[in-house]
Amino acid sequence: MIEFAKKDKLAVKLCMGIAAVLSGSISFSMPAKAAQAENGKPVNKAWALPSLILNDLDGKEHKLNDWRGKVIMMNFWATWCGPCQIEIPYFMKYQKNYAGQGLQIIGIGLDEAQKLRNYARTLGINYPMLHADPERHYALLNQWGDPSGVLPFTVIIDREGRLVFKEIGVFDDEAFETIVKPLLEQPTVLKP
Repeated sequence: MIEFAKKDKLAVKLCMGIAAVLSGSISFSMPAKAAQAENGKPVNKAWALPSLILNDLDGKEHKLNDWRGKVIMMNFWATWCGPCQIEIPYFMKYQKNYAGQGLQIIGIGLDEAQKLRNYARTLGINYPMLHADPERHYALLNQWGDPSGVLPFTVIIDREGRLVFKEIGVFDDEAFETIVKPLLEQPTVLKP
């Protein structure tokens, strides 16, 4: 009977932890699962991954390479995701304050295009918003290092294309100060 009670407590703690992650009340970085090239091998450079080519909310095609040489914060989100809604105003502030230093935030909406358009228009989102087919979102998230498919998910890419940081959950000011600002202070070095 005591052994069963211990297992129950462990199960409750596990469920509470999962619920906290899903609700966005905690977040964690994800070094364990690396991004994967088409051959399934782990990579640490964004440019070694299959090309990320998506349309923006007006139907114009964009490639991740369009922002090569910038510090990229790529954020996967959806309109139905409460924690995603919490972090978007922060991203708008970062884009406004640090674009001149080479920051480029890219939102990748895993939702219906019309819902994304309405949300972006209502908030006045000031960074590119790309649309990814919600039917493919698990494959896309897995490719970038989030096999669980939990949103929000943010990937930081430095000016040389290195995958510096990945996080499930709300990306906050502390993470920005610790991870992104030092990258913005490094000089731009573009290689052909």
